[in-house]
Amino acid sequence: MKPRILCVGALTMDTIFRLDTLPPGPGKFIPQEAVEIAAGMASSQAATIARLGGGAFLWASAGLDHVGDRVIAELADEGVDCTFVRRIEGARSAFSSIFVDKSGERMIVPFYDKILVSAPEQIPPIEEGAFDVVMTDVRWPLAAASALRSAREAGIYGVLDADVAPLETLERLLPLASHIVASEPAAEIITGETDIARAVIALAARYRSFVAVTGGDKGCYWSDGEAGILHHIPAFAVDVVDTLAAGDVFHGAFALALAEGHAMEEIMRFASAAAAIKCARFGGRAGAPTRDEVVQFLSA
Repeated sequence: MKPRILCVGALTMDTIFRLDTLPPGPGKFIPQEAVEIAAGMASSQAATIARLGGGAFLWASAGLDHVGDRVIAELADEGVDCTFVRRIEGARSAFSSIFVDKSGERMIVPFYDKILVSAPEQIPPIEEGAFDVVMTDVRWPLAAASALRSAREAGIYGVLDADVAPLETLERLLPLASHIVASEPAAEIITGETDIARAVIALAARYRSFVAVTGGDKGCYWSDGEAGILHHIPAFAVDVVDTLAAGDVFHGAFALALAEGHAMEEIMRFASAAAAIKCARFGGRAGAPTRDEVVQFLSA
């Protein structure tokens, strides 16, 4: 039976434009390519898990509008179970405009209706053993906190994708997670450390949980919670086309491999490979690989 992973957080419709360079100022800019795709951190993680062969479930919010209909239909086509997506009458579903340059760097302009991140009325059956792992982002903090608490009470892993967010939000969620996987900018916000290795050690000492920090081309550093014991895996070398959703693909692959019970070194190689493959493809989370593609990449 495939592992069942609940992803909690963001759901958006992304319009992604590929340009030679990011817009320097006002004007009209003609893209080389454009993609519309259902995305958002948790949603991209769920789509990645489904593509890699896991059982993916999404707990997110959308409006009762045509955008909400489209994003849910797209993710369902990917194999994501959207039963727990909350539809809110009167709310506008989230959407983003994103520009990606030829080096893979991006500029993101998102819109989130505040109603979408209001307190959840009910929670999926985490405590009833419906899921093997809970994976949350930081975009719907009230739901993330409930999900991580329930995961702890159920005795299952609760993974936090600690990305850039207000410090108050991060400090509320970090103690609730069994596994923290942070971006480099978020780790600096939390610890004040500009060096990834020092940031990992500081986080592990503070929260006594598994901690990893992803650093793009610097690779990934992690600690199993024992302060001072640091591990590192270099980034895989690829021709970078688009870094959008690379972190989401990493987190989805991490959660799936964790649920499958692999050793941490193997989990990190698997997640890093999945993210590297995605970076070589334009289109945000559309570039997430299949399981066979990751296996072939690692074999090569």
